[in-house]
Amino acid sequence: MSARGADTLGGKAAVVGIGATEFSKDSGRSELTLAAEAVRAALADAGLTAADVDGMVTFTMDTSPEITVAQAAGIGELSFFSRVHYGGGAACATVQQAALAIASGVAEVVVSYRAFNERSGRRFGSGVQRREPSAEGAALGWALPFGLLTPASWVAMTAQRYLHTYGLSPDVFGQVAVVDRRHAARNPAAYFYGKPITLAEHAASRWIVEPLRLLDCCQETDGGQAIVVTSVERARDLPNPPAVITAAAQGAGRGQEQMTSFYRDELTGLPEMGVVARQLWRTSGLAPGDIDVGILYDHFAPFVLMQLEEFGFCGPGEGAEFVAAGELPLNTHGGQLGEAYLHGMNGIAEAVRQLRGTSVNQVPGAARALVTAGTGVPTSGLLLGADG
Repeated sequence: MSARGADTLGGKAAVVGIGATEFSKDSGRSELTLAAEAVRAALADAGLTAADVDGMVTFTMDTSPEITVAQAAGIGELSFFSRVHYGGGAACATVQQAALAIASGVAEVVVSYRAFNERSGRRFGSGVQRREPSAEGAALGWALPFGLLTPASWVAMTAQRYLHTYGLSPDVFGQVAVVDRRHAARNPAAYFYGKPITLAEHAASRWIVEPLRLLDCCQETDGGQAIVVTSVERARDLPNPPAVITAAAQGAGRGQEQMTSFYRDELTGLPEMGVVARQLWRTSGLAPGDIDVGILYDHFAPFVLMQLEEFGFCGPGEGAEFVAAGELPLNTHGGQLGEAYLHGMNGIAEAVRQLRGTSVNQVPGAARALVTAGTGVPTSGLLLGADG
C-alpha cells in the first residue's frame, strides 16, 4: 500500500471544452479525421481557437499522433505533447497529464483526445492478434495457450471468483446493465437510444464467456472525443462553467498485469483502482458520501461493482445491492454499455455536462463527479467539481 500523502495538483486546472463526433458502427472516415473533428468541436465549445492550443495528450493505442492531429486541426507550435499507456486505463490520466502541464506552466491550453474506428476497423473485442514480442506481452503466454484470448475471457476469470467468494449469481451483473441502458435510452447521442432493457432480458442474453453475458459487455464504437483543459483563472473568462480538476490519480497494483493479473493473493477486487481511490480521497479531502454522480468505467459490468467497493461506496460483495438501491446516480450518459465505447473519454465529457447542468439525465444540483478509467489494467481517475 502506498504511503504517499495528498498531492498539490487539485484546483489548478479545469476542463473548459468537450467535443465529439457522432458515435457509430461505421464512421466512413479515417481515425485522423475523427480526431480532428472532435478537437475542433471541443475548442469551439470552450470558446477557444486552434491558435490557443500549445499542448496535446492522447493514448499509446492511437494511430493519430499529437503532431499529426495538431496539423489537421490547424494547431501551431506545441510546447507539450504526451501519451499515456494501458488502453482505457489512460482516459482520466490524459486529463491529469494536461492538468500537470498547466499547473507547472509548461503549457497554457492542452487538448486530450481519443479517436478510433473500433468497430469498422480494429476490434479490441477480437482479442490478441499479430502482437510483436515484448516483455509486457510475455504475461499473456500464461493465458493465451489455454484459451483466454479476449478481454471478456480475462475479465471472466475475476468475475467468476467474485461470484464464488460472495455466494452470488451472474444475474447480479444485470443491475449495472439495466441502469446504463435506462440512461442511454434517454440520450440521443447513445447507440442504444430508446432501447432500455430489463433484468429478465439481461438474464436471457447469451453467454459470451461465463459468467459474462452479452449485455455485460460493452459495445464496439467508431468515433472521437476531445477534452480541453486550461488554468482555473483563464477558465473563468470562457463561455461555459469550468469543471475544476479537484483531484487526479493513476494507479497500478502489486503484481499488476494488463487484464491478466491472476496471480495476486485475491481475485475479488481491483487493487489498481484502490490505489487511485486512496489518492483521490487523500488529495480532495472528500469521501463517498460527498459525490453527486459517478461515471465508472464499464467495459464489463462486474468491474463496476468492484470499483464501487474499492472506492468505499459499499462493502465487498455489496456492489449490486448498492446499484439496485440507486444510492448514486451512475453513468448518466449510458456508459460504454449504452452510449459508446470511446475508452472512457465520453464518460469524462458526461461528468462535465453534469457539472454544467446540461446532461440529458441531469442530477439536480450536481457539484462533484467521480470519473474512472479502464479496469483490470493500470488505471486512473478524476474528481471534478463545480467552480466555487
